[in-house]
Parts: sequence; C-alpha cells; structure tokens
Amino acid sequence: MSQLTTHFKGKFLSLVENDHWEYVTRSNAHAVVVIVALTGDHEIVLVEQYRRPVDQRVVELPAGLVGDQHGPDEQALDAARRELIEETGYQADSVELVMESPSSAGMTDEIVSFIRARGLNRIGNGGGDESEDIVTHVVPLDQVDRWLVQKRADGLYIDPKIFTALYWLSQESG
Repeated sequence: MSQLTTHFKGKFLSLVENDHWEYVTRSNAHAVVVIVALTGDHEIVLVEQYRRPVDQRVVELPAGLVGDQHGPDEQALDAARRELIEETGYQADSVELVMESPSSAGMTDEIVSFIRARGLNRIGNGGGDESEDIVTHVVPLDQVDRWLVQKRADGLYIDPKIFTALYWLSQESG
C-alpha cells in the first residue's frame, strides 16, 4: 500500500512523496484547462506573459486553473469559458473537451484538459486578472509558423502545447 507524505504545502503548490517518488501537486486548484481557439477568420488566439519559473515571457495557448477561484465544484468547460474571456476578451459559443493528458508526468500529478473553443466573439480586451500581464495575439493560421519563429528569435519561449493545437487544427481542416 502506498504512503503519501507531504513535505511542503504552499499557497499554490505542494511537494509530496508517494512510494519514494517526489512530485508537485496543486494546493489551490484541481485541474488545468488549455484552450484551442480559432476565430472565424482562421486566426489562432495565443497569449504572451511573463513566467517567473523560467524568468522569461512565454507564448502560450490561453489557459487557467479549474477551481482556484470558483471552488472545487467548478467544471473544466466552465473554467475554459471563463479563462478565455479573462485572458483574451473572446467568448466562445461552444467548448468541448479534446483530450486530457499529464503536463509533466515525472514531475507533477497535474492533468491538462485541452478544450476546443468555437464561435468566438470579441467582448472585451482580455489581459488577465490583476495579478497578470497578458498580451493577446491573434495570428492568421497560415502565418503562425513564421510568427512563432520570429517570437523565438526575439527571445521568447514557445510553449510546446501550441504545436499540439496546430496539429489538431490541421486535422480539422484536412
């Protein structure tokens, strides 16, 4: 029988050990959503923000925690709708789960729910909440490869989940 030991519990993260394997778990939320959003003009919606753990600005898909502000009963699809508006100013007519997968299976128990958002309407500016400094980028899908190369050349990190989203989007149109 496995024995779970908590070595450290912080406001947002905890370090736990289970059968001699140390890993990180979230203290303040129960899941993560990552949103794959494409406008009616075939533009992918991306965000850019400073990430303290890597001390760099990172280009990412819009994403957020489930249950961090709206309690343990918040559902992933509801969180995806909320985070998309908060980070980008876009509201989706529909959202659906594409898949769930570990974010880094050797380091954390975090499971990421990839959510496909459709029927986007711009209803606000986005930019995140008071603790965030998010820049929204709406990039034509047929130019996104060059755009990402330029962002890397400018010194930004590119979250690899973007490439997963681009694959799924290519399958939709293919």
